[in-house]
Amino acid sequence: MNTRIEHDTMGEISVPAEHCWGAQTQRSLENFKIGGERQPEEIITAFACLKEACARANAAVGKLTAEQADAIAAACKEIRAGQWSEEFPLVVWQTGSGTQTNMNVNEVIAHLAAERGVALHPNDHVNASQSSNDTYPSALHIAAALAVANRVLPAARQLAEAFARLEAAYPDLIRIGRTHLQDATPLRFAQEVSGWRELVEAPCRMLEAALGELCRLAIGGTAVGTGLNAPKGYDEMVCRELREITGLSFQPDENKFHALTSKDALVFAHGALKALAANLMKIANDIRWEASGPRCGMGELHIPENEPGSSIMPGKVNPTQCEAVTMAAVQVMGNDAAIGFAASQGNFQLNVFLPVSAYNFQQSARLLADAMDSFRRHCVEGIVPDAARMRENLERSLMLVTCLTPRIGYERAAECAKTALREGATLKEAVLALGLMTGEEFDETVRPEKMV
Repeated sequence: MNTRIEHDTMGEISVPAEHCWGAQTQRSLENFKIGGERQPEEIITAFACLKEACARANAAVGKLTAEQADAIAAACKEIRAGQWSEEFPLVVWQTGSGTQTNMNVNEVIAHLAAERGVALHPNDHVNASQSSNDTYPSALHIAAALAVANRVLPAARQLAEAFARLEAAYPDLIRIGRTHLQDATPLRFAQEVSGWRELVEAPCRMLEAALGELCRLAIGGTAVGTGLNAPKGYDEMVCRELREITGLSFQPDENKFHALTSKDALVFAHGALKALAANLMKIANDIRWEASGPRCGMGELHIPENEPGSSIMPGKVNPTQCEAVTMAAVQVMGNDAAIGFAASQGNFQLNVFLPVSAYNFQQSARLLADAMDSFRRHCVEGIVPDAARMRENLERSLMLVTCLTPRIGYERAAECAKTALREGATLKEAVLALGLMTGEEFDETVRPEKMV
């Protein structure tokens, strides 16, 4: 392997000649051979947004020349376009402040600028007016906000729209309700689907509320929150540039001592992701229960048959999209615990559990967005209710007896239901046998369409 010699404050080190990173990146590669999980690409993209914004702000106050700022911006645009993804090899399990990833980005930008004839120092120019202690927390928030705004919310809204279409398609179909896994009173199928729709829409409102907190950035706090070596007003200048680059409403956190050490906004936002995951778990479980069968289960829904379900049982088809959603949901719930633990570990002026927080948040956002898209396309949009099976179950249900309570009382109504169950009779037969109502009175009273 061809190498070149790079140096930092610790001395010289050999770096692969074909790569753009420098000495500090190489030291991290050699010192942290832990796991295979690399820094999320979303974090690198966020850093590329941040570094361009910082360069523009530094040029505005005279810390960089226009040429230097333009060179940094050009490199950042290419990084955001994914041109240099192999130049960011560092793992999650490194320094807890993410310093080595900040320097990895600085070194790559400086190298790319040098190839264009603009000499930049990774620390003095690319990292001007910054510290890893305010850039990584800022990149963490930028990446999280972009993931929520551009991936999770659009996927969730499309899923909610699919449920709205299913809801509108069957306005009059009545089915038996179930509570405690037991028969309950009737409801319209559209009413049940409206619940599924709201189970997606409610966490969207929570995520929108969380965006406001994620858009508060630590940038400008530098090492410990005092803003040492950052010009006055620098934080607002950077955020103004970020608003232009991303379209999101980033603003400085007014208390940098809070911004550097607390990850409460991330906990809050991921809590909304967990709420969405929990609701998706509920929806997927409902659908696979109601589609169970085809002959020995509930069989009230038909879902798309996407692939063979068994290597031994011919003709078997499984609710695989529901299973994928529920697996993603449990991973998100686990990630939430990790983020909560990590956020509790802020000591003095810095939280040093940043990369693991970033990794878990981005995995959750990616999983939920992808799972919702897949679930919508390959399951929800193909759901067809079995009206005949729903009607049969509705007519066989003993909980229709509930509408008799105002006429015959709770205890006699319970006696009717128990008699019918014990004797294998219909509810009407039990009521007539007990002499509590005439057939005509029963038919007039027990009308499911009036119970919904």
